[in-house]
Amino acid sequence: MGDVPDKILTWQMVQPTVRDRDTGEVTPGRLEKTEIPVPELGAGDVLVKVAGCGVCHTDLGYFFDGVPTVSKPPLTLGHEISGTVVAGDERWVGKEVLIPAVMPCRQCHLCKTRRGNRCLNQKMPGNSIGIYGGFSSHIPVPSIDLCEIRDRQGIPLEHLAVVADAATTPFQAARRAQLEIGDDVIVIGVGGVGQYMVQEVKALGARTVIAVDIVEERLQKMLDYGADFVIDATGKGPRDVAGEVKAIRKQGGLPAYGWKIFECTGTKPGQETALALLSFTGKLIVVGFGMAKVEYSISRLMAFDAELIGTWGCLPEYYPQVLEMVLTGKVALEPFVQTRPMSTIAETFEEAHRTPPDRRIVLVPDF
Repeated sequence: MGDVPDKILTWQMVQPTVRDRDTGEVTPGRLEKTEIPVPELGAGDVLVKVAGCGVCHTDLGYFFDGVPTVSKPPLTLGHEISGTVVAGDERWVGKEVLIPAVMPCRQCHLCKTRRGNRCLNQKMPGNSIGIYGGFSSHIPVPSIDLCEIRDRQGIPLEHLAVVADAATTPFQAARRAQLEIGDDVIVIGVGGVGQYMVQEVKALGARTVIAVDIVEERLQKMLDYGADFVIDATGKGPRDVAGEVKAIRKQGGLPAYGWKIFECTGTKPGQETALALLSFTGKLIVVGFGMAKVEYSISRLMAFDAELIGTWGCLPEYYPQVLEMVLTGKVALEPFVQTRPMSTIAETFEEAHRTPPDRRIVLVPDF
């Protein structure tokens, strides 16, 4: 096909930001536009022409916060990808696809027991498949876990990139929580992932959804997209937020037990608030990632008969269901996404790290 390149054009992380522990001196990270080889595709592999790649909090963690990658720099970041297959497995050539953010090995015990989202041999673009990631013109990946997009319903292909992580990670979290129809839910943080967490738990049958954030505009928006109540946590401690939740419970005649709490901020204040809200027979699902440590008396889990649960990525098997939720309008995408040229990657990283955007940023190749 004419779209098959001789080289892959890419923005590589040549070096992450480094902070000296003793002096506090910061050496800024570097992103460079460069060319890398198109690898020889093995059986079942494909080459995908990237339509768009979302800027995830995880990418910013790799670049700014010292979160280690499996493949060491230089490498191309980016794991939230949509595109078109242009070479490789003939069954896929010409199809529009989502590339799962984590791709299991399909052979280990975890994979065989439906925990493949945390497969220890998994491949993750922009982390553990060598130098290849989504902030590029093309990316080679195995075809086995691709999610075909048969009818986009007029949604731009690049916008659907956010389904590959921001919208699928909440679905996996809901599965880990064993969310059932009629459950009562609290979502801490309604940014890039939390805004889909709210929509999906409501679409899956949650009775009550309380959204908590420190940005009032986000909260008011979520009232139109699945939240029944919102709490602005600006300047408030965990006890203050817990008091407002208690008032909502009393107002609605809701129980003080069995709540499912999804912590999506990855921040210390968000995690402390979530832990303060965890009570009798409740479940706290940790969705967001952060480097801060939080103090908690784990004996409270025993006393409350409660659960503290981690969740990672999403099984590729669930991608078609999440995609259908988006394409049928059960989960809104367009109000929560924006696109920018990939050449703005350095400025975009700086901006998103400084102030997390209200709408997920998708970078579109413009080499």
